[in-house]
Amino acid sequence: MSDRLLQATNLSIHGEGVSIAPIAFTLARGGRLTLLGETGSGKSLVAQAIMGILPIGLGASGELVIEGRGYAAADGASRRALWGRRLALLPQEPWHALDPTMASGAQVAESHRFLGGLGRRRAREAALGDLAGLGLEGADRRLPGELSGGMAQRVAFAAASAGGAPLVIADEPTKGLDAPRRDAVVRLLAATPERGGALLTITHDIEVARRLGGEVILLRRGRVVERGPAEQLLSAPRSDYARRLLDAEPARWPAPPPPNTTGEPIVEASGLAKWRGGRELFRDLDLRLKPGEIVGVVGPSGCGKSTLGDLLLGLTALDAGEVKRAPGHRLAFQKLYQDPPAAFSPHWTLARLLEDLVRRHRLDRAAIAPLMTRLGLDRALLERRPGEISGGELQRFAILRVLLMEPRFLFADEPTSRLDPITQRDTLALLVQLARERHCAVMLVSHDPALIERVCDRRLVLGGEEAALASESLDAQAV
Repeated sequence: MSDRLLQATNLSIHGEGVSIAPIAFTLARGGRLTLLGETGSGKSLVAQAIMGILPIGLGASGELVIEGRGYAAADGASRRALWGRRLALLPQEPWHALDPTMASGAQVAESHRFLGGLGRRRAREAALGDLAGLGLEGADRRLPGELSGGMAQRVAFAAASAGGAPLVIADEPTKGLDAPRRDAVVRLLAATPERGGALLTITHDIEVARRLGGEVILLRRGRVVERGPAEQLLSAPRSDYARRLLDAEPARWPAPPPPNTTGEPIVEASGLAKWRGGRELFRDLDLRLKPGEIVGVVGPSGCGKSTLGDLLLGLTALDAGEVKRAPGHRLAFQKLYQDPPAAFSPHWTLARLLEDLVRRHRLDRAAIAPLMTRLGLDRALLERRPGEISGGELQRFAILRVLLMEPRFLFADEPTSRLDPITQRDTLALLVQLARERHCAVMLVSHDPALIERVCDRRLVLGGEEAALASESLDAQAV
């Protein structure tokens, strides 16, 4: 038996404005390889080429050897028999991988039955164990739409890995997860090479690359910029781009300037309480946001951060308390959704979706081009559908779309979780700048405390006993 589980030779991707230069690598048993790089650099396309699931209009060339058998990269259908059993993809978007009509536990159990060969009862027990190991006790009977984005991602992780495939490709497996959950997923990923398999990880999270170790290939605009052992490349990079990427980690951002907020609150809430599934998320929560103010919200996955935003926007019912919103135009209160694919129709091009928005709400069409420039979006992307661009690019289109409506209050739910550090820093800087200029109050959700510290004027912590105390402190500062 060969020690090489995956070998890629001259693997390239091309078509419709995409050009990924030939790349070569080998993954032996016990090996770990991380593709690191900026949004839109081609990382996920490499994974899709290996799986044979490139978007329509894109093609691959080169050769792949998987467990000793050769495959033409162009013939994606030839690798379908390997899916789940020998070759597993942990997808970037859980909403594309989970059945919205099936309970979470049943989806994981199904993988154990049909890929792992377990009987119905043992598959159910294995699924419950997998979910418990990911901190998802009690989530087995809930539909994916009833879970937070981070929880749904962990369910998709459990379902995809249940077949025990020796070769695992993990595409942004930790986006939107708090540090403890991220570290738990990293440990689970590491279990594959530790038991004799191999792991290919696609990420923009430098800390994930550090913790996984092994080899790192740094991509930019479809080209390999630098490659080498993780410890060496991430501590003493040779290229200017790698150094800029490391310097853009949130912990290294400069401290934010002091806010200059005046006027009556845009949103004011008192005594908020919410229960979900018989569990209290928060209670006695008081807060107010003034024009131009940026307030951060942190807390573990599933603690109610997204629910809080829905309460403030009037999208879900209060269990107790009161919310007052300043008067404004009908588009004044907006939400940036945690998972952009769930917020875009998959059937139309982005140009058509933006045009429909402009016509329906009589917006300024001329504002699209300058916003695209400031968000680093190529105009060629307008001719693609949402599923045909990277997650980070779609996330920036979501930001563009909401800014077109010139909101007075914006609830931004993990708005940069799919972005590399450089793009994330620049995008958030633009979001803060526009919020200040337009006197828009922003509530920003993130699992990264360093990001919140560097971007926000104040912070609200949810989860456990700290939530009520943090709320009182926040409100005292706002008066």
